[in-house]
Amino acid sequence: MVTTITDVRVPADQFPLGRILHDYPDVEIELERIVPTREAVIPLFWVESESEQDVKSTLRDDPLVEEIVELTRTPDRILYSVNWSPEINALVRAIVELGVEVLTAEGTANFWEFRLQFKDREQLGQFRRACQDKDIQVELLRVYNPMMPPEEGPLTPEQADALSTAYENGYWNVPRGITQTDLADLVGISDNSMSQRLRRGVKTAVAEMLYGAGGRQSSE
Repeated sequence: MVTTITDVRVPADQFPLGRILHDYPDVEIELERIVPTREAVIPLFWVESESEQDVKSTLRDDPLVEEIVELTRTPDRILYSVNWSPEINALVRAIVELGVEVLTAEGTANFWEFRLQFKDREQLGQFRRACQDKDIQVELLRVYNPMMPPEEGPLTPEQADALSTAYENGYWNVPRGITQTDLADLVGISDNSMSQRLRRGVKTAVAEMLYGAGGRQSSE
């Protein structure tokens, strides 16, 4: 079992704390962690803002928020915990139910970026499918394997992810286990983008295997 870490981006309105950033774009929020319990889901997050009372009012008015507690404060920011109801949105539910570890999470008025740790590639696939089923727009930014050396290989992270996801879902089987269109939907990109990633990824991988790093490659 090989741990996989990914950086992903979602529109701000698809994460519950995004409402604060939509109403008050000057606010800076950093998610500390998410604690699931039997009764609720509890995020702990830092808020840096000159509109402290407005932020609290926005949180209290959120129908998903059952309780808000100020845990500590520094001269620059405040650490809050919030009890989200069990009806929390699909993104958070997928993270909690699949046991995905949130390493970092920061938001702006437009989007949230998460660094997520999965126990293996299968769990990453489950997370993607869960988000896809609920129309959560997850954009994959980077894929890491912390068990491997940090040096970059000939493939871009996006190409490596496309090739490995295709392999794990039977795209290279005869007959194919998944169509290119369904593969693109799973990764969260267009059909054309998936075609380009597969074509360029295969070309780079074959050139590396036959000719080595920096070896001969045919023209496009």
